[in-house]
Amino acid sequence: MPVRRMAARRALKAVLVDLSGTLHIEDSAVPGAQEALKRLRSTPVTIRFVTNTTKECKRDLLERLTKLGFDIAENEIFTSLTAARNLLEQKQVRPLLMVDDKALPDFTGIATNDPNAVVVGLAPEHFHYEMMNRAFWLILDGAPLIAIHKARYFKKKDGLALGPGPFVAGLEYATDTKATVVGKPEKTFFLEALRGTGCAPEEAVMIGDDCRDDVGGAQNAGMRGILVRTGKYRPADEDKINPAPYLTCENFPEAVEHILEHLL
Repeated sequence: MPVRRMAARRALKAVLVDLSGTLHIEDSAVPGAQEALKRLRSTPVTIRFVTNTTKECKRDLLERLTKLGFDIAENEIFTSLTAARNLLEQKQVRPLLMVDDKALPDFTGIATNDPNAVVVGLAPEHFHYEMMNRAFWLILDGAPLIAIHKARYFKKKDGLALGPGPFVAGLEYATDTKATVVGKPEKTFFLEALRGTGCAPEEAVMIGDDCRDDVGGAQNAGMRGILVRTGKYRPADEDKINPAPYLTCENFPEAVEHILEHLL
């Protein structure tokens, strides 16, 4: 049974949905998620898909979701890669990109010669001593450290795996600096995701499997947060944030059922 934590406030106009761990895990959809999304689309709410994934570019991510049977348009997806690119263009810097090669298309046109900034995403093939040391030297020389996100871990089919957070923290510790984080749980990320929807944060709800980054971040931005017990969820995660999640559900279909019955 879902656990409801706080009373609903304003009428719901937008639903933000996490992807990995909430709708799918790698190449497997969460059971019933496609049909639940169709049910949500039958309502007047605006839907946005928000993700911290840095393992692939937006085009590849959309292709993966389409193959799994999800009806999603590219302009409905807001990624932390997009947020990172926006920041690089704003700062006019040349990054050392520590991201997966599959994510590089989202940085097409960004100059990377003679780097004067460090960008860290999930990039297992780059997290070796030589590359970390190169990033270390750049940061010591004044290059800003930009973390696409700082997730501690994420869910793979064979279990939990380290996220980029521990590697960002290592660079912060070694250089005595603080990274600028652009993805979830940053308030600016959630507000950017809502841009163009005409919805205030108080009129939006976020559904995700990460208590801190999805639910805590959304609630700090003024939204309601629904935690699902799929993906990276671990027992008692809902006790790790204050205020607690608005709601904790078994999965995405149950979260949608609650929205249809109680928030519209």
